[in-house]
Amino acid sequence: MKSVRLFALAMVSFGILVLHSAVPVYADTLELATLLTQKLGVTEKQATGGAGALFNMAKKSLSEKDFGMVSNAVPGMDTLLKAAPKAGKLGGVEGVVSSLGSSASTLLGVASLVPQFSKLGLGEGMINKFVPVVLDYVNSKGGETATNLLKGIWE
Repeated sequence: MKSVRLFALAMVSFGILVLHSAVPVYADTLELATLLTQKLGVTEKQATGGAGALFNMAKKSLSEKDFGMVSNAVPGMDTLLKAAPKAGKLGGVEGVVSSLGSSASTLLGVASLVPQFSKLGLGEGMINKFVPVVLDYVNSKGGETATNLLKGIWE
């Protein structure tokens, strides 16, 4: 009977350890989403999708090394990147600029994110509201260098 109790205690301890080790990434990802929902009044899906769209733009615009620095500063980056809606087809002038290749989003700036934010039910004005909140968050987690890399793209 004593060995059954020890086994049960060991299993409970192991379960707590596994859950505890899994919580920080989700909690930190949720921290950014919570911050955005509180400051901007958006849903969690809109918060993670909008932040993901911004970070996808950064990933396309920065070198692998620089994006790695940003990614290391943002817990749960993979989750955020996956939450971003797929970019829509661009029309008009945006379509012509997009024919230039991967630099199109940099040339268009955050305006290139309008289709993604629209898919989230967010107007284009929300992009400029997301940027300072996300920048403040990145600054608090990864410092000025990571923040300045993003400012060079988003501002």
